[in-house]
Amino acid sequence: MIYSTSSKAEVLAAVRQCGWVLRYASEELKADKEVVLAAVKQYGLALRHASADLKADKEVVLAAVSQCGLALEYAFADLKADKDVVLAAVSQDGWALAYASKALEADKDVVLAAIRQSGSALEYASEELKNDKEVVLAAIRQSGSALEYASEELKNDKDVVLAAVSQDGWALAYASEALKADKEVVQASKKRAGTKSKLNIALAGFFAGGAAMGTTLYFSVSAQALVTNLMSFLPQAAAMGISVPVCGIAIALLALVVDAAIRNCAEAASKSTYGNNALAL
Repeated sequence: MIYSTSSKAEVLAAVRQCGWVLRYASEELKADKEVVLAAVKQYGLALRHASADLKADKEVVLAAVSQCGLALEYAFADLKADKDVVLAAVSQDGWALAYASKALEADKDVVLAAIRQSGSALEYASEELKNDKEVVLAAIRQSGSALEYASEELKNDKDVVLAAVSQDGWALAYASEALKADKEVVQASKKRAGTKSKLNIALAGFFAGGAAMGTTLYFSVSAQALVTNLMSFLPQAAAMGISVPVCGIAIALLALVVDAAIRNCAEAASKSTYGNNALAL
């Protein structure tokens, strides 16, 4: 641990191991470029604790957003309008587009870089680009649900909607009413490369055991994604001094609960004629 009285050498050693501890450094060292660079290279979001002058330093901000694109939030306003900085940020994390200047949210190069990393970053693109078929297709190929943020015109474009539902069957929810009733589109949404949508699995549970089972299974399937996300948190937990074994045990227990819920509902569904029909969708 470092303190406001810690020497530069002590702080440098600490932030090279765990950048977020920059928050505990003295104001003088939060304004020291060498210290801050070391911190943001290890943990980009440490930019939050840098001095105002260093949040306006392009070299420091580039180092931060290259490690964590979302660090763009803490950059000086002028750098949020700097194309080099924003491209580096959105290439690392597409959601960083949320912190770019309005001008760059309308820049096709920037938006394409963002949505190729995270399709749903289309939410932060300009209205003009949400109506650009090339941009929207690139977004939905990465994440079909990005169709939600496309223009109404493109939600009614069969090519676009087919691409979206082929990537994610749930994207059908964002199609125009006309295409929701299109047989080819509906069939494409059901295929999903041989996987079962959690809606169909939930329906199986519903028919087999009632609304409570269906609802439970729906959220159990959603919880699988939660387990995956929690696993990705482990390295950060270690950096923050949180016990990794404790986190790992908690995640393992959650995974067991999720797995048990899915197996129990699937077994119940398999015993029901209606459940089997739902699973066959």
